[in-house]
Amino acid sequence: MITGELKSRIDAVWNAFWTGGISNPSEVVEQITYLLFIRRLDDLELTAERKSAFTGQPVKNPRFTATQQDLRWHNFKDLDPETMYRVVADGVFPFLQKLGTSQDGAESTYATHMKDARFTVPTPNLLSKVVSLVDAVELKDRDTNGDLYEYLLSKLSSAGVNGQFRTPRHIIDMMVEIMAPEKRDRIVDPACGTAGFLIGASEYIRDNHEDWLLDANVRHHFHHEMFHGFDFDSTMLRIASMNMMMHGIEEPDIRYRDSLSQGAAEDADAYTLVLANPPFAGSLDYETTSKELLSVAKTKKTELLFLALFLRLLRPGGRAAVIVPDGVLFGSTKAHRTLRKALVDEHTLDAVIKLPSGVFKPYAGVSTAILCFTKTGVGGTDEVWFYDVKADGFSLDDKRNPVDTNDLPDVIARWEEKSGAERERARTEKSFTVPVDEIREQDYDLSINRYKEIEFEEVEHRDPWEIIAEIEALNEQIAKGTAELKEMLK
Repeated sequence: MITGELKSRIDAVWNAFWTGGISNPSEVVEQITYLLFIRRLDDLELTAERKSAFTGQPVKNPRFTATQQDLRWHNFKDLDPETMYRVVADGVFPFLQKLGTSQDGAESTYATHMKDARFTVPTPNLLSKVVSLVDAVELKDRDTNGDLYEYLLSKLSSAGVNGQFRTPRHIIDMMVEIMAPEKRDRIVDPACGTAGFLIGASEYIRDNHEDWLLDANVRHHFHHEMFHGFDFDSTMLRIASMNMMMHGIEEPDIRYRDSLSQGAAEDADAYTLVLANPPFAGSLDYETTSKELLSVAKTKKTELLFLALFLRLLRPGGRAAVIVPDGVLFGSTKAHRTLRKALVDEHTLDAVIKLPSGVFKPYAGVSTAILCFTKTGVGGTDEVWFYDVKADGFSLDDKRNPVDTNDLPDVIARWEEKSGAERERARTEKSFTVPVDEIREQDYDLSINRYKEIEFEEVEHRDPWEIIAEIEALNEQIAKGTAELKEMLK
């Protein structure tokens, strides 16, 4: 969530495009993305050059060759508008389109997505103005695009129609932390958007297991085989590819795919970890939906079809942390119950983490929960751990300002104890475990309120007749005072 000066600067960039003649919101987002990307590439190169100067070692895998120095942000940003426009249109943009193509001509998925990208800033003066505005934006965090895209996507008229809301970074970090990606994982997000979950997983490994990347085989797996993301929005695919590259992933698998129509058949049992917040777009046409998914649950509800897809994509032993709308937990249709029963009886349902309804504000007020499960095919659910998150570190209104109360660190701490001390917790607390037999007795209802116990404090009230006597005494005093005032006014 961005606020204050950064928000004002992005608004200024947006308005510059708008007044300059680009009125399609998706096109504005794309053009801003390209400029942010080329600036970020130059920032990363400058950091590498400073490190090289300090260590005396040459820059490893430079992003710009000796003949491409004029394409770097710090070299063209101060040129006159006409010259800058020529450099960007004829040099920078073709450079971006070919970035990721190896010397033998093999294309990365990034290069594939960039083939259809277009530079559409109409005039040199508009480009110069926007470059100045983008240059003034401070980009300190490693998740360079995330919060910016969250805000930019809120401006798209299509946002919400397709359920495309970026998951807040702190929620992603919590989900990644409890899943704890492993060195040989194959991680997938079948509705990746800007690739926030994949980036969160890559950053977790860099922050917690940097030593893994010293092994050449693990490092190759990390850069080429670990991260997989699918989406059917070409703009999001370009953004996701650029975002992954800026976070140092050399060749992520970011592909165009309508996951609910073709993904289930193509990649069954292919992945070990699913991290996702799929769009809740209502319902789909049976004719366009994967027959494999419909065989699991005959429904048009996208949230249920995605849940069936996750189970199909995972190989046995694979695990998942996914966000679902509350209705998945207690919906009464046959499809709802079938999928919940499958999670509990055919696999291992590890946890249900209830999120507060304001987590996705101001873009959506939907109530959601995180389901954590392991695909086994032979059952294994002995008990389910529940956590009722009441605060996530931000106000739960449209402003989403930082606040002191935050349950997310506690979720991570208690997750580690869910098979130990958590079993002893009373159901009046934020977290507790429920035996699987009790869940079956409740017809596989997974809503936390079904099992949570509420403590009522006994309050002693005064005798009503005593209160009435006091009121009558007060009325007598008021009447007496009023009479005395009337006497004084005669």
